[in-house]
Amino acid sequence: MVADYYSLELEKMMKKLTVKQPKLINRDKPLLLHDNAKAHSAKKTSAKLRELGLETLPDPPYSPDLAPTDYHFFLNFDNFLRGRKFNSEEAVKNAFENFPRSLSLEFFRKGLSCLPEKWQKCVDGNGEHFD
Repeated sequence: MVADYYSLELEKMMKKLTVKQPKLINRDKPLLLHDNAKAHSAKKTSAKLRELGLETLPDPPYSPDLAPTDYHFFLNFDNFLRGRKFNSEEAVKNAFENFPRSLSLEFFRKGLSCLPEKWQKCVDGNGEHFD
């Protein structure tokens, strides 16, 4: 079952965060930003989140304006792929795997740092698409 697998992944994540990012674990409650996919909203997952003491940010209806993978990662991935031609499935796979590896931690920080401003635009626009 997907929720079972996701619950195990949450446990692994918390163990890793305890070592790698103790400040995130030692705050009142660690925050988790994830979407409302079935595995993320299943009863088993909700119980696991409570057990681990994780707080989740409420997820609005899907919007590409508010999904860092859409507005930041895939926009840059599109630019990375622009003009390239692939002569094999293996070449496509390599490009897909090598792109994230080529990105700095700052790239991901920049993408996430845009979220508060984007949330405010969404609130100000009553949830309408804005970018």
